Amino acid sequence: MVSASETQKGGPTVAEQVTTDTVVVVGLGRFGGAVAESLVNLGHEVLGIDSDPRIVQDWSDRLTHVVEADATDTDALRQLGVQEFSRAVVGIGTNLETSVLTVLTLAEIGITEIWAKATSAKHGQILSRVGARHVIFPESEMGERVAHLITGRMLDYIEFDDGFAIAKVRAPRDAVGRSLADLGLRSKWGITVVGTKVPGEDFTYAVPGTVIPDGGCILIVAGETSKVEQFAAATG
Repeated sequence: MVSASETQKGGPTVAEQVTTDTVVVVGLGRFGGAVAESLVNLGHEVLGIDSDPRIVQDWSDRLTHVVEADATDTDALRQLGVQEFSRAVVGIGTNLETSVLTVLTLAEIGITEIWAKATSAKHGQILSRVGARHVIFPESEMGERVAHLITGRMLDYIEFDDGFAIAKVRAPRDAVGRSLADLGLRSKWGITVVGTKVPGEDFTYAVPGTVIPDGGCILIVAGETSKVEQFAAATG
């Protein structure tokens, strides 16, 4: 059941404030809390749910609504009007049973878009089977990203499931003053330059005639992961 300690900023109730920009975040630990705070900063209304009264109190002034409740309890979620939401984030990772039951409960009350944190491949498989449409492996994904940044010359790196990556790298020294067409990076390295960025200046979308400027130009490149890595390694 919902605890008597529900904290919210003044105004309408949770159910009355549900809009397409409203998201419910269950579990306000490091991951869930960071997601909730980022959503608020992006202008979304957020209903935060956690079973720990101390965490609820800590978030009371930062989210639109914060409630102490058992997210595996269907009746409790219905009392909160959670069934009116279309999107939910489950940030519970340490308690496998609670994580799975929370996703199952959210799916059973009709939420169609559920993002859930997983701590292992098996955990992720179970979450998918019980209703999570999007499974996130934050520790694994961040670890892999950091490894690429440490061992390569990339300034930032994102890899997708199908072996495709986007990276931010420094322009090769011999590229300055030359156009992308002249450099032939696609034929030589198998990568595509999406844009260029010089510190203090606006991002520029790349076209064949784009000339690489001096001043510490950054290239945003895309392509197969191995080819992006090879190109990044050659830019030093």
